[in-house]
Amino acid sequence: MSREYYLSLAAQKLRMPIGANLVLHEHADHAQISPDGERLGKVVAEAAAAFNTPLAFPIMDLKMEKSVLLPFFGVAPGEIDQFHFTTAPDNGAIDHFEKELRAGAPARLAAVVGAIRHIARDTRLVPVGMSIGPFSLASKLLADPITPVFLAGTGETAASEPEVAALDAALRISAIMVRHSIGLQLAAGAKAVFIAEPAANKVYFSPQQMAAGADIFERFAMAPNRAIAAQIAAAGADLLFHCCGDITDAMLDAFCTLRPAMLSLGGSRKLWEDAARVPKDIVLYGNLPSKQFYSDETMPLAKVEALAAALASRMEATGHPFILGTECDTLHVEGCGDTIRAKIARAFTLLK
Repeated sequence: MSREYYLSLAAQKLRMPIGANLVLHEHADHAQISPDGERLGKVVAEAAAAFNTPLAFPIMDLKMEKSVLLPFFGVAPGEIDQFHFTTAPDNGAIDHFEKELRAGAPARLAAVVGAIRHIARDTRLVPVGMSIGPFSLASKLLADPITPVFLAGTGETAASEPEVAALDAALRISAIMVRHSIGLQLAAGAKAVFIAEPAANKVYFSPQQMAAGADIFERFAMAPNRAIAAQIAAAGADLLFHCCGDITDAMLDAFCTLRPAMLSLGGSRKLWEDAARVPKDIVLYGNLPSKQFYSDETMPLAKVEALAAALASRMEATGHPFILGTECDTLHVEGCGDTIRAKIARAFTLLK
């Protein structure tokens, strides 16, 4: 693909949610579909058709990479969700993990790769890869990822502080996992990769430390993503970058240096104001509050329509390339499928 492709979609006023998870759960046998690459690919294609978009976004499963990597460190499947490293794995253990990981694709990752292969081989859609970002994955591997980031901001190092050592190790493991996953998805035919880095925000990174000159955001969030951006570019694919966390202007400016073709931001941002900071050749995407679509009390249908219309109007006034979308994945909520679907229709169909 090319940057111009996404700019052309914006010029055509494409409006689309990210919602393959919602479509998946409309199938009674969704649990059987998820591990089957070809069937999962058909659901991704079904979602693209339902939302009238040429971009085939897969399931945004930000737990997948953690579930894939931890068994290599001896963690039982039933313990994965609650598991956190309490001490840093040594270099030997991490090297062994990397070697074993490269020997093949664990089943859950293989299904994602199979879905992309189906899109690339059997449809005319643009196959989009998906991965959690390395810092967000590292944050899931530690019980308290905030403290070591803060300690690093005060000058502590892995040599002087075990918590910083644990963060460094978790980040190394995460970078290995994410880059391996991306490599398999690119090899399967992904033309773009959507990196979701929600933890790269001011909850984890002190704006005061950053303003005082601490390199924590560059070191822990940006440097691993720069390597990923280079990996994707080397494959001739496009980076689509997402952060739905509460971020500062400085964080936004840093994301722009990754040169994503599309930048997806959460509800904490006013996109019509961000348009002045973001280069004109980066398409802004977002940021309707899809996490609230399940609730008629919090987000009634009329409010969804009003928010969508206002956001579209404000962004059109800026002249910045823009695709109206969701602030994050539109997830299935049991018993609320029809409600969520009605709001997607109102926001993304009736306004066209």
